[in-house]
Parts: sequence; structure tokens; C-alpha cells
Amino acid sequence: MSREPVDKRHEYPIRIGNWLPDDQESIKKWLDDLIKEVEEKYSAEKGCSVKLDGKFMVPRDWLDPLVQEFKDFVDNDATIRMPYTKMFTEVTEKETPIGTPQVQSYHVMFLLVSFIINNWAPRYTQILLPINAILNWSIGAADGYVAFLNKRANEYWMKVLNKWGVFLKSPLSCYVLNDEPGGWFSESAMANMPDFEKEFICDPTAPHYGFASWDDFFTRKFRDGVRPVASPDDKNIITNACESHALFLQYEVKLTDDFWVKDQWYSLRDMLNDDPYTSQFVGGTVYQASLYMLNYHRWHSPVDGKVVKAYKIPGTYYSASLNDGKDTRAPDNSQGYLCNVATRAAIFIEADNPSIGLMCLLAVGLVEVSTCEINPNLVSKDGPKTVKKGDEIGSFHFGGSTHCLIFRPGVNLQFEQTVLDSIGILHAKNMKLNSKLATVIR
Repeated sequence: MSREPVDKRHEYPIRIGNWLPDDQESIKKWLDDLIKEVEEKYSAEKGCSVKLDGKFMVPRDWLDPLVQEFKDFVDNDATIRMPYTKMFTEVTEKETPIGTPQVQSYHVMFLLVSFIINNWAPRYTQILLPINAILNWSIGAADGYVAFLNKRANEYWMKVLNKWGVFLKSPLSCYVLNDEPGGWFSESAMANMPDFEKEFICDPTAPHYGFASWDDFFTRKFRDGVRPVASPDDKNIITNACESHALFLQYEVKLTDDFWVKDQWYSLRDMLNDDPYTSQFVGGTVYQASLYMLNYHRWHSPVDGKVVKAYKIPGTYYSASLNDGKDTRAPDNSQGYLCNVATRAAIFIEADNPSIGLMCLLAVGLVEVSTCEINPNLVSKDGPKTVKKGDEIGSFHFGGSTHCLIFRPGVNLQFEQTVLDSIGILHAKNMKLNSKLATVIR
């Protein structure tokens, strides 16, 4: 799809999940405000005029120690300094639909990121992925593609994002859990969560509705009975593992495929990190669905069975497919691609129903939303852990993500019509947790 820099100024694609606004102007305004806030903060603290432009060079003592460690790595390794430099200059040499991007160097990027991870929790606005917004155009640049695939750089991103996670799990992040404009219990927020008090465990009479941190609010739990398990005694019924929106359904999945091309075919060897179980799924089926901003963010078992293996797979954080060139929705256009490279968790379940047998839930983190937590009781030295349909098995932290259910060949699945009607449709119907997803046809 072509994207004209001037004539198409206000015609932008819809973003999946409402994690960032559909229109670039809103992102631009938020980023302008953030840059101004950081400039004013450091101008006042350092007693000098700070201008975050392409000439800005950040002093060592201005950065969080972890961010400084990351920047030292970029500064001292030419093979990574080149793409981290060019992914900003490559963008600023050409106009975007909103004009020249505000973030013009990795020096500016690191200072903004340092500020975010120590001071900032998402408000009820459409800027819930602040670092994604900072990197919005660089993610889709050719040099950004190189930069965000670098293994060592991704290890630094993991450390930085974990540091932000410490803040989001602390009481300091509760400043956004209120009924003021932009707060998560404001009138506009509650209008989009009309049954919040009935559906979620909370205490409206307590400060912050009883939540201890922003992450505590984000990983909130449903009250008992809110999402009943469909046909709990029928082992031929597979239930929805996440509160989510259907994205893709692919049959006859290959062991190895070109996941980086336009169609973003699933490549099992890459998705499952070449796990010994991988060969059992060749020729099978993959169903993928995405979690939205206001969704419940815990995963539940879609079948009765035993968890035979569960572990996390390290991967990328801001990598996106280059297929569409400069992607205004990066990484939204890369949902299939990311299942092969992003940080993720794999849970293998041997279903009690032999017509299903071994299946896998793959939970995939997106951008700064990459903390995949597997319930610790699933991994035991005492052998496989028995689970029932609807049992909680893990969760995402700090934002939403996507997930796949992977089935072996020969498993004859009849997906619900509401699921089939939603495949490939942006802002598709919400599929409730534990609802009927598919039936196994014997």
C-alpha cells in the first residue's frame, strides 16, 4: 500500500487493539508534549537550555544506569551504532505524513526512555505504549529492521523494560488509578468498562479501587462465574484461551517457511524455537488472536490435559516486518511475523482427548508488552501438571499481546462461525475467555 506524505495526511490505517491512536496527529501531539516536559525538566535541573534535536548529545549522568549501559553498548560497537544512528536519520531525511519526526537520534531516544521507565505509567488515553510511540517510524525503517533484530541489543531492551516493570509494579504507579480526566476510573474510561465492578475483583470504596499498582490493575482478575467454561465436561469442545479478537487461521503449516514475506506464513521451527516437539505439528493448524487494551490479560487452558512442558523463549521487542516499507502501524502489520521472532512463552499440553493429543499455547509479547509470565505451579519436578479447561496458566504484564493455539495434523477442527467471520477483520468481535472456540470432529 502506498502512503503519500502530503496528500494522504489524515488517512491512516486502523491500529489493532487501541494501544496507540489510529491517527498520527495524536501521537505527534503526545510526543511533542513529552519532549517539552523532558526539556523543561533537565533545563531546570541542570541549569542550561536543553533542546532535544538531532544535535543533542546526552551527558552520561543524565541517564538511568541501565539505559546508560545500553547506550555504551551502542556507542562502542560500530555494527550496532550504524543502524541505531541511521534508523533515525533515514526517517528524518524524508517527510512522514505528519512532517519530520520529533526523535532524531538515539541520544534523544535514550533520554526519553530513561524518563519513561522511572516516572511514567499509562493513563487512560490512547498512548499506552510510549516507547513504541517514540520509535514509531524507526521500527519501520530498513535500518530499524537491522537494529531491532540484534540479539545483544534485545538483551539490553529486556533489562530496560524490566526496570520499567519495577516502577509499574510499585505504588508510585497508582497516580493514574483515579477518577480524574485521563484516570482509569474516569467517566470516559468507565463508559468503556461499564460492568467493571461486577466483572472484576476490586473495591470501589478503597483508594485506587484496591489495586496496589498499575500492573496489579492491568492483570486484574475476573470475579468467579463471570466467564463460565463452555461445555466443561465435553472434551471435544476447545475453549478460548484468552479474552481476544481473532486474527488469522492457517492450515497445513510448514516446519520452515518464509515468515518475513507479505503473507507472513507461520514457520513452526522458528515459532517453537526448534523444540523437540516441533515435528509433531508439521502440517497442522495455527489459530492466532490479539488482545486489546481493555481485555483481561491472563491465559487459561483451552483443554483438559497435562502440561508436559512450559518455558519462555527470548526474542525481539521492536522488530517488525519490512514488507510494507515504512509502516505507520508498526508493528501492527507484523502480527504473524512476530510469532516467529518476538519474546514469547510456549505451553505444551497433552490433551485428555486423544483426538487432540499434544497441542501448544504460544503467548507472544509485543513491543514493550513482552513480559510473559507462566504460572510457576505448571513447571514441576514431580512430573506433568494436570489442568482443566478454564484453569489459569499464565499472564501478560504491562500491556496486551497476541497468542496462538497450535494443533497437530489430523486434528479435525470446526471453528465457531463467529470466529471464522472475524478472521482478518480489524476491530473484530471480542471473543470471551472460556467461550466455545472450536469443536473436534471425530
